[in-house]
Amino acid sequence: MALSYKARRRWSLIILLIGLPVYVIVAVNLVDLFDRPPFLLELAIYIGLGFLWALPFKSVFLGVGQADPDAPQEDDDKKSR
Repeated sequence: MALSYKARRRWSLIILLIGLPVYVIVAVNLVDLFDRPPFLLELAIYIGLGFLWALPFKSVFLGVGQADPDAPQEDDDKKSR
């Protein structure tokens, strides 16, 4: 079942405002469970985890920054005024 544009916008907002901070806290605590790795390895881990969180939500974020495709189109005359 495909999500509508408005549903994708709502879910993307929820993911960014709630899910991402929770993911950051979990990632930092997960890395802290082990002895602190060298700086470059730790940086690579955080970059990898930063990329990894977005992969499952790619379809939710796709096209959210664009205009609503279901909205009625305005005439070109109205836009120029």
